[in-house]
Amino acid sequence: MRSSSRARRALASLAAAAVIISGTLFTSSAAHAAPLPPDGVRVMAALGDSITQASMTCSALASCPAGSWSTGTTTSVNSHLLRLRATAAPDNLVGYNDAVAGAKSSALTAQAQKAVAQGAQYVTIEIGANDACTRTVAEMTPTATFAANVQAALATLSTSPSTPQVFVASIPSLQRMYDLNKSSLSARLTWGLLRICQSMLANPTSTKAADVQRRAAVQARVDEYNAALAAACAGYPGTCRWDGGAVATYAFTRSDISTRDYFHPSLSGQAALAAVTWPKTQWSS
Repeated sequence: MRSSSRARRALASLAAAAVIISGTLFTSSAAHAAPLPPDGVRVMAALGDSITQASMTCSALASCPAGSWSTGTTTSVNSHLLRLRATAAPDNLVGYNDAVAGAKSSALTAQAQKAVAQGAQYVTIEIGANDACTRTVAEMTPTATFAANVQAALATLSTSPSTPQVFVASIPSLQRMYDLNKSSLSARLTWGLLRICQSMLANPTSTKAADVQRRAAVQARVDEYNAALAAACAGYPGTCRWDGGAVATYAFTRSDISTRDYFHPSLSGQAALAAVTWPKTQWSS
């Protein structure tokens, strides 16, 4: 499904604005100084989907929030919660994982409302994989709709009395997730049995032009979503920080991917997500 020319032009303008803003927002030392010192953060919340729920990192087919890159408490992951505590935040800093496995961008505003009610002062967002991971390419969320959903969630967070600092992570490369395990018989059987991300993973051994083009179209949509995330975050320069594509460009390895579904990050993958995103946050120098 292709976005309209008008929507694409609007998105391109927003992305360009994000690039221009990023030249000052993300490179000056003043911009990196968090308005709220770490020891003032008492509540953080994580919004998103199964990636943030750390699905497939413990028992099969289950969410395991203790292993989350954002609010997890598993020491080997060294989540944002644990890193924030280590920077002088109180040990009783509360972390709410409001992410929902299978969530699409349309569910993000409801999650944001929950974070506002919780009084979150730091909020992480990782959303978009399920908007692209559908049964067919035609069922993927249009880019303009995705952008509107994200903008609505950020607008909701901006109304919170706690004035939360927001960190927006990019979407991992679905093409790389496919490339890593396409040669694995076990992975291919699992993808087919569980019907995982069929827009990308259907007919995994096929090299026919139609299948190659289908996978490229899915990744192109993910790239558009990432541009929309960057642009939406740029609209709140005082409170929102974009990861600069750190997750999107991270070269996941096989050990970073769970062997329970050969698609979600493993526990070491969650640790990698925490490691590549933390330096991009408001709390890191």
